[in-house]
Amino acid sequence: MMDCNDSHPLSGEQLIYAITIPLSTSIILANLVIILVIACNRQLHNTPNYFFLSLLVADLCTGVALPFIPLMGLNRELSFSSCLVAHVFPNFLFLAFLFNLVMVHYERYICIVDPLHYTNLWMHRSFPLALLIVWAPPLLYASLPAFGWNNWTHPDWNGCCASGHNETPLSNCLPNRTKCCSYRRVFPNAFIYLEVYGLVLPAILTIAGMTGRVLWITRGQLRDMCRLHRSVERGSQASDHEQRLNLRYTRCVVAVSLTFLACWVPYLIYMHVCIAFLISDTKRSSATHIVLSCTGIGSMAVVPLVLGLANRQYTEPAYKLLQKLRDRWRRRTRASEEVSV
Repeated sequence: MMDCNDSHPLSGEQLIYAITIPLSTSIILANLVIILVIACNRQLHNTPNYFFLSLLVADLCTGVALPFIPLMGLNRELSFSSCLVAHVFPNFLFLAFLFNLVMVHYERYICIVDPLHYTNLWMHRSFPLALLIVWAPPLLYASLPAFGWNNWTHPDWNGCCASGHNETPLSNCLPNRTKCCSYRRVFPNAFIYLEVYGLVLPAILTIAGMTGRVLWITRGQLRDMCRLHRSVERGSQASDHEQRLNLRYTRCVVAVSLTFLACWVPYLIYMHVCIAFLISDTKRSSATHIVLSCTGIGSMAVVPLVLGLANRQYTEPAYKLLQKLRDRWRRRTRASEEVSV
């Protein structure tokens, strides 16, 4: 039987809020800035940017739900409906974010791999259908526990939460009384395994594979450009232009590698640690699990921001706006100084 008052949930919640609130606020504000840039610039109103806008909206929702995702690892006293909402809704937002991220990477991958057929992609011709694909399946899968695929009535998890460290006997539980809400009661083991190894891990591997393929194609194109440049210049040694190209490519590889290490590796570690605890059926260390969950999920939510900030068409309008505001502030400061003199 399960005790709802284990591992001091109050201190666990305080630790979660202390880690996730600053990170969540930064993610929300950064997404809002990029969304406003796309919405206010008519030149960015095209299908690729609409896909990226959908990703930003999903990432914004993930930022809002970020403090609630680690809370799913704590035992709380909630009713059946409240427990479902507290677990199903954050899981839906996370899966929608992941599906949108795969769609954006796929759209940009086709743009580089097959540029001649890029404009004839089915996702460009049927944009509403593409949006439905990245939002509807996550909602359907995340809602499966609400349609009966849960452990709420399982005899091993059917205890009532007590006010102390002892659990109330099952015979004394009232029908409407709050019960111990935990992810184990909402998500069966089969549901977790299917989500991790059937949805999440294949999506991450697909993104990594497409990114590696793009870098490989870029490397081949760079070699062709250098070979053509040498044939035109009739030289056997690399010129300064070739060295600059190689240096730029090296920087790109380093940036992609560091982004993967910083954004994806923490989440992969957190995911497999959770699976290891689930298989061994052992009690988790509260502080370790909370830190892993907050850093893992938070680092993954930063990926769209890295994609947006690395694109000049999103950063230049914001930079120009900040420059105008700075110039206005300087002019006002100078005018006030002249008046005071």
